[in-house]
Amino acid sequence: MSQATDPATLEQILAAAADAAGTTAAATPAQRAGWLNAAADALDAAADELIALASRETHLPASPRLQGELKRTTFQLRLFGEVLADGAFLGVTVDHADAAWPMGPRPDIRRLLTPIGPVLVFAASNFPFAFSVAGGDTASALAAGCPVVLKAHSGHPELSARTGDVLREALVGAGAPEGIFAVIQGQQNGVTALKDPRIQAASFTGSVPGGRALFDIATSRPSPIPFYGELGSVNPVVVTRAAIDARGEAIAKGYAGSFTLGAGQFCTKPGLLFLPEGHGLEDTLREAVAAIPAQPMLNERIAAGFADGLAKLSDVAGVEVLSESGGAEGISHGATLLATTAKAFLADADTVREECFGPASLIVTYADQDELISLLGVMEPGLTATIQGEESDVDWIRPVLPSLTRVAGRLLWNDWPTGVTVTWAQEHGGPYPATTAPTSTSVGTAAIERFLRPVAWQGFPDALLPEPLQENNPWDLPRRIDGKRQ
Repeated sequence: MSQATDPATLEQILAAAADAAGTTAAATPAQRAGWLNAAADALDAAADELIALASRETHLPASPRLQGELKRTTFQLRLFGEVLADGAFLGVTVDHADAAWPMGPRPDIRRLLTPIGPVLVFAASNFPFAFSVAGGDTASALAAGCPVVLKAHSGHPELSARTGDVLREALVGAGAPEGIFAVIQGQQNGVTALKDPRIQAASFTGSVPGGRALFDIATSRPSPIPFYGELGSVNPVVVTRAAIDARGEAIAKGYAGSFTLGAGQFCTKPGLLFLPEGHGLEDTLREAVAAIPAQPMLNERIAAGFADGLAKLSDVAGVEVLSESGGAEGISHGATLLATTAKAFLADADTVREECFGPASLIVTYADQDELISLLGVMEPGLTATIQGEESDVDWIRPVLPSLTRVAGRLLWNDWPTGVTVTWAQEHGGPYPATTAPTSTSVGTAAIERFLRPVAWQGFPDALLPEPLQENNPWDLPRRIDGKRQ
């Protein structure tokens, strides 16, 4: 296991990041894209070594899980290169001076998004590539022009160190400044870095208690900073009567596969299944869950936390175990599907509505549309909400949509939430406690917006303006000129 970064090295890393911020911000989009592509190439070249390390430290299978996750990681690095080439992320807006402006004479004002400065990224445990050292937070911050200090997760320290070496060497080798990226180890060092005035923003993926503690630190600094935390999510699935009649068996099997995928250690795992009373899927669900073997969890701490959470959930009045599989041995756990009624769900204030991180899920039966809306009304917000319905359900579903929109950042129709593609339109966020910043996303190209801040330039001569704002548009960027897109 890697040791905590010593204080002298931590200071060197923070100072180097601050020193690199100006150079990184001044780099052209084409230069930054070159850095990201070089990093992706280097990670692909080191795939065999990195996947072996990841499998040993996290107990996740090399194929197809880790192979696919590393491919996702390098894909998103390259995708942010496309974001940079597109140029719209800078939000360039030019309002020329206008003596006849209805609000009175308007001066020349030009607005541009600029890098916020050094970013501290807290890596996640459950995705050792895609949400870790070279993951989406790192990729989007680097694309924005921000140096990154990466706090490694204790669940895979050796992988973090090696991935960090590969990433840093590739970035610097492609022309990035020396302080553009570094990995630090140790819980207290993460707190120390978060408090350091040179850090200008932070991101986190993990538990609600851990994320909330860091969020409070970030916002209570003498100079508070943005903190983009992804914390917890239950991710409800609503199934209609028409959907059960049309394809109930497929829904039951799909749900069992989704909530047990990766031993239930996905932040988008569907934790609640809302079924109409008398749904008739009990036997199908029992069989689907019973067929799923026990799977190793990421580490002993997470396995113990799951066991405790499952025990608390099972002890709630009105909750019964509908199906189990595989048992438990060491850090391996089988799947557990529980069931309760709307009355019991509404009566319990906490346990049945909280995330149970691992291969468990809870069925809640509802009598009618009004009761379903009441159930959704007491839920904590999360990342996703899914509807399994039919075209004939449109009028029935429409009044339910406001409740689903309230509790989720991504709505799905006849799909499962455990696939989060990296693309331009993706939204991986939601109201607290899903995230600490509900206006943001941590997946997809819009993630770059977290690490940019707007600056307006009023009345400046062209020669002193940043190149994206100059009249001849030397970077050939998409811009809004006097209210019209060009």
